[in-house]
Amino acid sequence: MRRVLSVHFAPCALFVTGVLALVRAGSFSGRSDWEVVCPQRPAEALGAVTAVVVCASLLGLLLQPFQVRAVRALEGYWDRWPLTARLAGLLARAQRKRWQALRRRTHESAGGERGLRMRADARRRLAAHPPSDVLLPTALGNALRAGEISAGERYGLTTLTSWPRIYLQVSDRMAEALGSARAVLDTAVNLCWSFLALGVTGVTALYDEPSAWWLCGAALLLAAVAYKGAVTAAQTYSGLMHIVYDLHRFDLLDALHYPLPADGKSEKALFSQVSDLFARSGHPAGRYDHARNRGRTRRTPGGETADGERGAET
Repeated sequence: MRRVLSVHFAPCALFVTGVLALVRAGSFSGRSDWEVVCPQRPAEALGAVTAVVVCASLLGLLLQPFQVRAVRALEGYWDRWPLTARLAGLLARAQRKRWQALRRRTHESAGGERGLRMRADARRRLAAHPPSDVLLPTALGNALRAGEISAGERYGLTTLTSWPRIYLQVSDRMAEALGSARAVLDTAVNLCWSFLALGVTGVTALYDEPSAWWLCGAALLLAAVAYKGAVTAAQTYSGLMHIVYDLHRFDLLDALHYPLPADGKSEKALFSQVSDLFARSGHPAGRYDHARNRGRTRRTPGGETADGERGAET
């Protein structure tokens, strides 16, 4: 319920409230009268709140199936149309120039404590980017792609095909952390779209009132702040993706009833076969192992172990 309110309802309510304020002020039909925006009578205020709640709820329900597309649009997957594809190419080249500048900064010979801090900051920022040949046009896309192409690949797994399966094997605490990070990301993305839509609506309504143009600028500024928040949340989410593979990649093998590898070399070979299987281009990897005890003694917040027995009190 909390996710629905923060991710879907709140951004839609913000947009609906802004449009309702423009309508009440008469901005679409002439000069705005901001003194009549706030309801004067209790019944009028109740009607306005009801209208916002109903319209925001309906809008949130309609847009909920498009949440993934809302994120992907801000990531920079714009190759479907020629105009946006050309813009994506220009922005991707700009991202590559920034990546190369960070790379050069990590090798600068500037001495002193300040030089050390600058090199450390450049290495940290570079680690949050994917390789230069797979950079996307936007900072949000690169923050997410850094996890999508490296979290599982370090162990031989293809992240995009294995992630939906390994996600179901994570512990309760990890699932809570992932859900929280994803909710923050989706909320920031939806707020960004809401402020952008409100800014465009404001331009349509206030184009003939230069004294009110600052409202449109404020909406665009808030959209930029929300976008920056989405990038930060995406970096956190990508980091958690790496941790999931560090801690739970063998749980995936347990769920598939595959024997555990003996060393790093056999691990990569086995996970490569598993990735081919997930991509529907391979066959089951080796022999199955059904004899081992598959129960995990992972503790849940209620003190239950994975096999349903009460954990020992400490």
